Amino acid sequence: MNKNYYAVIMAGGVGSRFWPVSTAENPKQFHDMLGIGQSLIQNTFSRLEKLIPKENILIATNQRYKNLVLEHLPQVNENQVLLEPAMRNTAPCILYSALKIQNLNQDAVMIVAPSDHYIENEIEFVRNVETAFQACEKDDILMTLGIKPSNPNTGYGYIQFKDSAKAIKKVVNFTEKPNLETAKQFIEQGDYLWNAGIFVWSVKSIVKAFENSLGDMCAIFNAGNSIWNTSNESNFIEENYAKADNISIDYGIMEGANNVYVLPVDFGWNDLGTWGSLFDKLAKDDSNNAIVNAKTLFKDANNNMVRSQQGKKIIVQGLSDYIIVETNDTILICPKSEEQSIKQLSAEVKEKFNLI
Repeated sequence: MNKNYYAVIMAGGVGSRFWPVSTAENPKQFHDMLGIGQSLIQNTFSRLEKLIPKENILIATNQRYKNLVLEHLPQVNENQVLLEPAMRNTAPCILYSALKIQNLNQDAVMIVAPSDHYIENEIEFVRNVETAFQACEKDDILMTLGIKPSNPNTGYGYIQFKDSAKAIKKVVNFTEKPNLETAKQFIEQGDYLWNAGIFVWSVKSIVKAFENSLGDMCAIFNAGNSIWNTSNESNFIEENYAKADNISIDYGIMEGANNVYVLPVDFGWNDLGTWGSLFDKLAKDDSNNAIVNAKTLFKDANNNMVRSQQGKKIIVQGLSDYIIVETNDTILICPKSEEQSIKQLSAEVKEKFNLI
């Protein structure tokens, strides 16, 4: 394996749309959402490990999830876990990880990937990432992997590219989640991709981009250049991390840089953002019901998403197009058409039952 290849797995999110399974104490990346015997973060790590040495894979997460990360990934050491003492979006975390990696290897190229996405064709994914790595080793560019859209989805951001015969395209602009009419227009034009939030660059290129676009943030982190990968790193981060602006890598770096490129990819990607998106990727029974963990009996019931504790018997009669989720102390029954309300429902439950 190439010792210059590194990865950062972003694992600090709460995944509130997967409540009641995903909670602030134990979010979705630490659950076997697909019923495959692996949590999402374990699945992501094993996918990246096909190309990247396991000791070069870092996990960026909130301080509260340190023990969960080490429990799910016993093959990593504590120095590979970057603990964020405050929620500051993706830009500060990526700068922190890039500086830490650069301290280890000036020639490093790195991928930044979410911990909770589904990728069907892992062989194609690895091939695409290697193509991106090779391009970033050669040129001073910032790359993203753009998903070839299968429908005018309004839940994703879009990347417009300059068409050319080359596999890697110059990015024209980024667009936040559009309305349906705009999304249809993007699909018809043929020069738009879904933004999956997967990035590749050399540490030299991304650090330079931060210096150009977010100089104040660089000044905060550069004060720690002598302590990366030492026993003093955690104290420095504890004292300084919250000083950084709360800003995303897309807004802070990618949208303003002039050396941004995209590789169009098609490896069966799903961001697993909602119960409905999980339903789309799971195998179905003869009535198009998707089941995770439960033992089920359906009567006049179809198109349902059912998820339970291992082995629990769930009997459903007369319901169609519902989300039915059972945990130790909670049962959620919600029409799939109303799944966007689940985040708000979880907040109301906390308030009503005085939950922390």
